[in-house]
Amino acid sequence: MSELSRAENAKNYFYMGYNCTQAVVLAFSDLSGADKDTLLKMASSFGGGMGRLREVCGTVSGMFLVLGLLHGYSTPETGQIKANHYADVQELARRFEEKHGSIVCRELLGLKEKREDPIPEKRTPEYYKKRPCPELVYSATEILSEFLEEKYNIK
Repeated sequence: MSELSRAENAKNYFYMGYNCTQAVVLAFSDLSGADKDTLLKMASSFGGGMGRLREVCGTVSGMFLVLGLLHGYSTPETGQIKANHYADVQELARRFEEKHGSIVCRELLGLKEKREDPIPEKRTPEYYKKRPCPELVYSATEILSEFLEEKYNIK
């Protein structure tokens, strides 16, 4: 990890062209044990609220993916282990929603249409001016960092 905070790194990854989910996941790549190429491919479908469907914000999906990598379960769970994990997921969602008013991409972007063209917009200075995405990437990474430190003593 560089001298920058995870949140600053995530925001920089977004400015480099990674989607919102990838940016969050990359900021925690040093903790995951997975190679970056696999992480990037795994996260690639979730940008734009899941493939520009504008559903769950990609930054929120990124938090959940990292949480699963670090503290998920890998057996066919039906009991307390699954419930505990889902409680963590819901807590992360609650913290993000408390701060931003929603976890839904289109609501965060102020869009009326449920779905958009699958072709992403070019990353221009105008794009960054009209989108809250860099700040949401930063915020989600910060929320997850704080949660992991509080609950699991992970920095």
